[in-house]
Amino acid sequence: MGFEQSHPAVNFLYFAAVIAGALVFRHPVYLGIAFFCAVVYCVKRNKRKAVIFTLILIPLILLFALYYSTYHHFGMTELRTNIIGNRVTLESMVYGLVLGASIAAFLIWMGCVFSVFTTDKVVYLFGKVSPRLSLFLAVLLRLIPRIKKEASKINAAQRGIGRGCDQGNFFRRVFNWVRIFSMMITWTIQTLTSGSDSMRARGSSLRGRTAFSIYRFDNRDRSYVVVMFTFLTVIIMSVLLKQTVMIYDPRILWNRPTGLSYVFYIAYALFCLMPFFLEVYTEWSFQNARNKSFGKLQ
Repeated sequence: MGFEQSHPAVNFLYFAAVIAGALVFRHPVYLGIAFFCAVVYCVKRNKRKAVIFTLILIPLILLFALYYSTYHHFGMTELRTNIIGNRVTLESMVYGLVLGASIAAFLIWMGCVFSVFTTDKVVYLFGKVSPRLSLFLAVLLRLIPRIKKEASKINAAQRGIGRGCDQGNFFRRVFNWVRIFSMMITWTIQTLTSGSDSMRARGSSLRGRTAFSIYRFDNRDRSYVVVMFTFLTVIIMSVLLKQTVMIYDPRILWNRPTGLSYVFYIAYALFCLMPFFLEVYTEWSFQNARNKSFGKLQ
């Protein structure tokens, strides 16, 4: 059973925890672990797209650190003076790198979220809170790929009469793009109106409406939650013991790592890699069972 096949509540709790850690922790070790684990799992899920996305983010982190250190001048270790005479300090540069890595880790984790969470999982989670909200999300999420498909159809039809988005000079292309965009707005309004009338005719606005779901919280989900909260307990202990504290102003100060610190680092790394290990183990188990079945047939 891969992580994407777990209960939606388990997926939500896990991603909420790792994303909160990536955004809250300013300690370079914890942030490096979050970034590395996010890249590993995202590459596992999205393959080549994740590699390209990560390679794009790395220079953006460096550019953000340069921008941040240029306009924020705290710290005592001066590196140089910029063109307008302001100090560029080591502390502001490092903190800019930390902020950039934190944002990049968040974006990579969100890429993992989009690959794991399907429309039915979103509808299930919000349907427990508000069935009407789940219905709205179901219609909206279904409409997004339909808009893309319809836009390609309209563009192909317009290209047949010489009015495609890539035909003509610059001004003609802009005019064609505006025409196609106007058609898409009309089509979207008409689709939403007909969908609203259809759902109202089916009784979507009646009281007592419930949300349908095919998910069941089984023993595998319970065991995963137990392991997850065990790691979270260790991580919370590291927070209480101030192992995640890092000071950047006026100097870079942090608690020296001890033997217990490495325990916290390993626990946080294992927590971030839990879905990766689960999917690798699932693939290995499936392949092993498949090889045994082929061996018996032979």
